[in-house]
Amino acid sequence: MKALISMTNYTFATGNKSVYPGMKKLLFFVWLFSYVNILSAQKLKKADRVIVDNLKKNIGYLSAGKQEGKKPGTEGEQHAAGYIAESFKSMGLLPKGDNGSYLQEFEVQDGKQINKRTMFIVNDREMTVGKDYFPLAFSPNASIPETAVATSLAEKGVPWFMDIDPALEEHKDDPRFNIYEFVKSEAKKAYDKGATALVIYNTGDNKDNITFNNKDTSPAAALPVFYLSKAGRQQYLKDASATYDVRLAADIGTSILKEINVIGYINNNAPSTIIIGAHYRHPGHGEEDIKQAYHGIGDNASGAAAVIELGRLLKKSKARKNNYLLIAFSGVASGRQGSKYFAEYPTVDLSAVNYMINMDMIGRMDDNEKALTIAGTGTSPEWNEIIYARKNIPFAIKVDSGEAKPGDYLSFYRKKIPVLFFFTGYHNDAHDPADDADKINYTGELYIIKYIGNLIEDLNKRGKIAFTPAEEISTAIK
Repeated sequence: MKALISMTNYTFATGNKSVYPGMKKLLFFVWLFSYVNILSAQKLKKADRVIVDNLKKNIGYLSAGKQEGKKPGTEGEQHAAGYIAESFKSMGLLPKGDNGSYLQEFEVQDGKQINKRTMFIVNDREMTVGKDYFPLAFSPNASIPETAVATSLAEKGVPWFMDIDPALEEHKDDPRFNIYEFVKSEAKKAYDKGATALVIYNTGDNKDNITFNNKDTSPAAALPVFYLSKAGRQQYLKDASATYDVRLAADIGTSILKEINVIGYINNNAPSTIIIGAHYRHPGHGEEDIKQAYHGIGDNASGAAAVIELGRLLKKSKARKNNYLLIAFSGVASGRQGSKYFAEYPTVDLSAVNYMINMDMIGRMDDNEKALTIAGTGTSPEWNEIIYARKNIPFAIKVDSGEAKPGDYLSFYRKKIPVLFFFTGYHNDAHDPADDADKINYTGELYIIKYIGNLIEDLNKRGKIAFTPAEEISTAIK
């Protein structure tokens, strides 16, 4: 659709459709806003536009649907790690992972999982775990051989079946009522009376919100406890007056995740090394709808993309009095699995590390506030001087000296390495499908990358900077 805007007499037309006079002023300001934006975009130098284009490409890939939010143990994490490794390789960074590769792979325990030997068989028909039933996470592991069970009777030597709806109804207005503690109490009573297992179900409309909580660390119940869904009961155990042949087994184990750090290296044959890192992995999905990926665009594809771009800039930089280690960490900031593992099993000599730069959620600079927050300034007496040294930067600097923020920098602070943590603030949709790439402030992230690059170059003129303990960090990580 063609549009004509005459700035001489403020006449407006759009195609063959006339524009109401009341719209003229509005359209003028729409034009003016667009024109100012065009001029602003034109002010970016060619090299800056290259960085913005790279950010869009890299953030776009790292947050694409097929990455599954980069959830650990998925093909999505492997795709993302491979992409970052290939980016490092294409820039000429040396591999600094394990066995001459860019990858540092490791395993972490991630709570509990239901193992394959778990079963619930009724009259030789096996029910589907997760759909028809599941063992509660605090169940002890045990097998109950096939037994004839009248579900309406509580007999010694057999599994007991219990409707939890009466308890839910009785306590529906009691905010202190804990369904799990209630079930454990009932399990102990059933065990004392000779039951071999407890199967609970809910016939009412009161929501019980019972799930398999893989993070449960509470003591085991007195006997195995299984939750029977309404669908499972309707299909397999509908007749409360009938007797069924039931066979049960609870087998709950530890979930092991394979995670991947991606590490590239710029070797300037210098005596000290600067570590620049960000986590690239994201939880992947929400608890409510595991089929919907949370892409982790702001948290933290924005930081991982910045690591790639800083690697590109530093590879070409003349600041060569330090080596540079670029790391995309596995693990979200709060868990820090990737940085913790690297700090314990480093691929460079940590005693020669000068300082560590950490970027997390740096892609959503507010256009009104235009501020970059920096934490960790108490870890060296030189930070406060250097971060304000550069003038005429297009944003404000906010030094956060309060309680330590979650971040991979904490793993290096524990090793007595000076750290700086950069972020543009939390946003409510960080762990939400609404965290879209179009919400990234690419120009704002460009300015942050350039600021950090310039800060590194300024520090290149100094020797190894001193480490000092920071009270707010030491208190937070104890």
